[in-house]
Amino acid sequence: MTFTIVGAIIGFASSGIPGAAFGLLIGMYIDRMSSGEDAPSIDRPPTASARSYDFRDNLLILIAAIMKADGALLKSELDLVKQMLVRTYGEEEARILLLRLREYTKQTHNLAQVCRDLRMRMGYSQRLEIVHVLFRISRADGNISQSELQILQMVSTQLGISTPDFLSLRAMFVSSPDSDYQILEIKPEASDEEVKKAYRKMAMRFHPDRLGDLSMAEKKQAEEKFVRVHKAYESIRKKRGMA
Repeated sequence: MTFTIVGAIIGFASSGIPGAAFGLLIGMYIDRMSSGEDAPSIDRPPTASARSYDFRDNLLILIAAIMKADGALLKSELDLVKQMLVRTYGEEEARILLLRLREYTKQTHNLAQVCRDLRMRMGYSQRLEIVHVLFRISRADGNISQSELQILQMVSTQLGISTPDFLSLRAMFVSSPDSDYQILEIKPEASDEEVKKAYRKMAMRFHPDRLGDLSMAEKKQAEEKFVRVHKAYESIRKKRGMA
């Protein structure tokens, strides 16, 4: 069993979908390192050069940027991150990583470079999941500020996430008059037939019956998105009186 699946299973079993996402991302990076790339030692802080290639540090830097975006480190966000780290690494390693995270919140980093490092080493779906995790953390207090949204959009762009995918993901966390349409990646003026076509496309993308080759964590996350896509379609259908 790969580290990817192990990380995801541990994370999900212990802290639900957010933990699964975090464990999944960590596991994917470890799998890549195990297949031929050298990973920095977890027993000592990485050097400046090694840090740019350490997935954990890059992810912590992005989390730190989100946490301090609105000028305050909120306990709700820190508690969620701590839960993810503990469930993935255990109490001792999580304590070390949380101390590193606190240091990162006091520093200024080149987020564009961090994103480029991640973009070079991760597939598109995994980079999309990073943005998903960051959205979850930013909404830990029940609200996503404008400054957080700006960083999320910048990170998404630098990670190579398409505009429709970012807007769809954002609409799952930030309500607006056009949220349901953005989730389906269409415009409000789309015809009824276009709405149905967009729904079928998104539903097929995340439908549980089409996820046989994915890990448990990936299935859970896709199922969550499928439910949100279905709710968006039903909302549009009822407003329009569609059959």
